Amino acid sequence: MARRLPDREAALLPFRSEIDRIDAQIVELLARRFEVVKHVIAVKKTEGLAALLPERVEDVVEKVCAEAETKGVPPELVEKLWRILIQWVIDYENERLG
Repeated sequence: MARRLPDREAALLPFRSEIDRIDAQIVELLARRFEVVKHVIAVKKTEGLAALLPERVEDVVEKVCAEAETKGVPPELVEKLWRILIQWVIDYENERLG
């Protein structure tokens, strides 16, 4: 049973629905990115490459921060999110490469 929202919160419903749709799209994009990561692991294994390639990390962070600025998104937020994402992927790769 859905809980009844206070009248003051009812005005938020359309925005919450939109955020829920966007969140689902973000998860879909993360799933696509994760599929690519699986291929990256295979190549790194074959080529004897490390999970952490510092110059690539900085390149990715720089690119997403620049993109964020053009879209009106705070670059500090994007940098923080991507560094967490990248560290998680590096840890995931290390588990599979080691």
